[in-house]
Amino acid sequence: MRVIAKKRLREFWERHPAAREPLLAWFREVKGEDWDTPAAVKAKYRQAGIVGGSRVVFNVKGNDYRLVVKIHYAHRVVYVRFVGTHAEYDAVNIEEV
Repeated sequence: MRVIAKKRLREFWERHPAAREPLLAWFREVKGEDWDTPAAVKAKYRQAGIVGGSRVVFNVKGNDYRLVVKIHYAHRVVYVRFVGTHAEYDAVNIEEV
């Protein structure tokens, strides 16, 4: 998969250093995937939440943080749309980020 917006991840871990290693691990893992359906995502990350057909919510660092991505399965592209704390996550509409 091609991951777009690593900068957004970096900006988050600069504010929350404890998130750095878990986010980098997620980034490296996802780059090696070949997801063609939401079911393929769930096969790798059982705790991931599928929101609609293209958005996925990941729990990061033992559920300390949330990561929302939009996936274009046909082109194998993952767009990082949001990364934040639970409080920040609760304040956004994930279908609009």
